[in-house]
Amino acid sequence: MSNAALGLTMLCLIVVVIMMGFPTAFTLMGLGMMFGFVAFYDPAMPWLDNKIFALMVQRAFGAMNNDVLLSIPLFVLMGYIMERGALVDKMFHSVQLAFRKLPGSLAVTTLVICTFWGIASGLVGAVVVLMGVIAMRPMLNAGYDTRLAAGVITAGGTLGILIPPSVMIIVYAAVAGQSVVKLYAAAMFPGFFLAFLYLIYVIGWCIINPKIAPRLPPEQMKAPISPWVAHISSSYSRFMLPALLMALVAPGKALRAGVQGVNLKWWQILAGLTRALAPVIVAVATLGAVWWYVTIYSQKDNEAAPVNVSQMAQKSGVSAPSVSGGVQEPPGASGGVQEPPGTTGGVQEPPGASGGVQEPPGTTGGVKEPPAEGGLQAPPGSGDVKEPAAEANSTSTGKDEPLKQMGEGEATNVAKTEPVPANFYTGFLVVCLVTLALLAYYYVKFDAEQYEIMSMLIHSVAPLGILTFVVLGVILFGITTATESAAVGAAGAFLMAWQAGTLNFQKIKEAVFLTAKTTSMVCWLFVGSALFSAVFAILGGQNLVESWVLGMNLTPIQFLLLSQAIIFVLGWPLEWTEIIVIFVPIFLPLLTHFQIDPLLWGVLVFVNLQAAFLSPPVAMSAFYLKGVSPAHVTINQIFAGMMPYMLIVILCMVLMYIWPGLTLWLPNYLYGGG
Repeated sequence: MSNAALGLTMLCLIVVVIMMGFPTAFTLMGLGMMFGFVAFYDPAMPWLDNKIFALMVQRAFGAMNNDVLLSIPLFVLMGYIMERGALVDKMFHSVQLAFRKLPGSLAVTTLVICTFWGIASGLVGAVVVLMGVIAMRPMLNAGYDTRLAAGVITAGGTLGILIPPSVMIIVYAAVAGQSVVKLYAAAMFPGFFLAFLYLIYVIGWCIINPKIAPRLPPEQMKAPISPWVAHISSSYSRFMLPALLMALVAPGKALRAGVQGVNLKWWQILAGLTRALAPVIVAVATLGAVWWYVTIYSQKDNEAAPVNVSQMAQKSGVSAPSVSGGVQEPPGASGGVQEPPGTTGGVQEPPGASGGVQEPPGTTGGVKEPPAEGGLQAPPGSGDVKEPAAEANSTSTGKDEPLKQMGEGEATNVAKTEPVPANFYTGFLVVCLVTLALLAYYYVKFDAEQYEIMSMLIHSVAPLGILTFVVLGVILFGITTATESAAVGAAGAFLMAWQAGTLNFQKIKEAVFLTAKTTSMVCWLFVGSALFSAVFAILGGQNLVESWVLGMNLTPIQFLLLSQAIIFVLGWPLEWTEIIVIFVPIFLPLLTHFQIDPLLWGVLVFVNLQAAFLSPPVAMSAFYLKGVSPAHVTINQIFAGMMPYMLIVILCMVLMYIWPGLTLWLPNYLYGGG
């Protein structure tokens, strides 16, 4: 059997063995060792001297030296701490009250919680199990269709591996050699867009067929009102915002003791007003941050006034910029362009000389370029300065490559970042007006019950929102690396759980143990996949696949469709870990040939792999949910509920290809390119 045939046999065998239930990491290492031993076998050498053993050590050491993997245990620890800290219960109740007027409010709440909880934890299994415990029974008890309830939990729970910070993105970055930060930025909008498509589907289905999601009884749609809130509302106004403002200005009635057992302080009224203004504070902070980043922070490199070459010449008399590696004129230098008095070599400017660079009539000083010339040129035949063609070749290959051409009026201080987009100010104004209208509509109906719901959201959702924003913000804006951001997230998760009073030593021990278990699995996967990929390439399997694909004479769109279709089909029997570490490296070398952006292709893979958790027979989300669902919920009902979301995943991929800016705009704007 030829080496290429051995490589293909190796590739097919790995799928069969994994489907039989063997551990993926050790299967990869075992097959890599076995086929590698055959590839390196030499009868003249002792079997212990086979090169496969050295390759095994080398690949294991390379995996341990991969800095990208350092962030995985910290992100996983953050997720397990928040999951063990049981921080979702209060959040579910408050978000459900906030969306109580929407069709299918429990399903909408479940999807929203799954999305943001998945962002914070990045763990599919933990999110599906947790939301299955919290939301499955309430939805079934409210008369919701089993398919709707199961589909929302399983589909929403998988978003955690797509929306940053995601362990899957880190693993892909390590395999593909891509930037984690750019991949995070590229996956941001598609992740939220997919969640938005899920939300449209759920609300649309509930509107078309209201029987699948009956409205909740009135007693489950009311928020309890605190005595002091009722006191403020009855004393001043039924609308809480003007009531709190009046109580702050004229606190006599509010501070009066003995009213319904209420004993208020002035600072408590101020704190209540601050909570009431939370939507305004968030809107102003968000819009202000966008304005500051786009118009000030990102443009700070462009604010320096550009200096023209002709102005430099008039001031200094010499039109050579001070660029390292370019044409320099230090005093006393023996080479280059010099103008000492009385010398005969170099470029001189005596009156009436015809062989040097002369001042045009009417100029008062300095060396100026003629209008038609592109840079400083020496007369042909001069001994100290190269010919123009030779100089061009020298500067393109030597030290002078950074030197810019000097032309009439050309700015030497060029912009390092993109200018403010032309339509930014118009768009920003429209967003401000829409935000103002939404705030006005919200506060028109802002009564005591709405205030209580807002207070519940602040206490339950705000800590998680702030932590998520900090973890993502410091990565995307380049303040910290992904590893440092993961450390911040893990510390923040500990603080959140400690503040909630739900964390003890036993739960911490469980979280650390699960973190070590998950991290070990990922690291062994990298060792096994590195060895497997190396042996597969040595046997010629990679070249055979590339020759086969290139021999098909595919267009870029055809290759894109073929690669994504293969990954989609592989998602039925395999998990995302096996697909990324085994099959994705096969496609990566072909992206350059077909001129496909690796960021776009990678995010398409991330979205595509959502189907790996939703596609039977190895739809892990279904089995996670089945384990915590009531006995009458069958696995077939869960599968039926997941199927529409697979079609939504495909629709999202189509829209991403039609509109690549959905994926590439943010990384190109933040980090340049494109």
